[in-house]
Amino acid sequence: MSKMRLLLAAGIALTLGQSAVAQEEITDTAADYEEGGRWYTQHGIPTFKVEEDGTVDFATFSGFRRYNAECFQCHGPDGAGGSYAPALQESVMRLDYYEFQDIVVNGKQEVNAAQNLVMPALGQNPNVMCYLDDIYTYLRARGTDTVGRGRPAKKQDKPEAFSEAEDACMGS
Repeated sequence: MSKMRLLLAAGIALTLGQSAVAQEEITDTAADYEEGGRWYTQHGIPTFKVEEDGTVDFATFSGFRRYNAECFQCHGPDGAGGSYAPALQESVMRLDYYEFQDIVVNGKQEVNAAQNLVMPALGQNPNVMCYLDDIYTYLRARGTDTVGRGRPAKKQDKPEAFSEAEDACMGS
């Protein structure tokens, strides 16, 4: 086999390997470890943790609250979609964590003959940015149907580390 073919084969194998890892990061929602009052997957991506009795971790509950304060006007209740914007409970199951962050921070515009979708950039809004991981985990919990529609009935207490990070972010 020529050097060029070997390099091409190696490049394809590397790309496929990276693609498999990226896909695993997108589909993995299992809580692996807790740090600073938040749960993370084995890949270091924020995730939710729901106990058998339905008690949600505080960050997921916070995400529900922040989503309803900042996002539902366009994206509909419970992340289910609205007349102005898509269902985020579905979108977060296709996007990786970093794509989600990029869209929220920088906005997104898709304009063509069939649609005119505009997501404003929210990177300067502390009510979104200080709670972006919470919103993400709430939407992931909704996207997997781990958390049902409406306000979670039970939540864990707010961890001290969570309060400290919130105060630092909000400038309190």
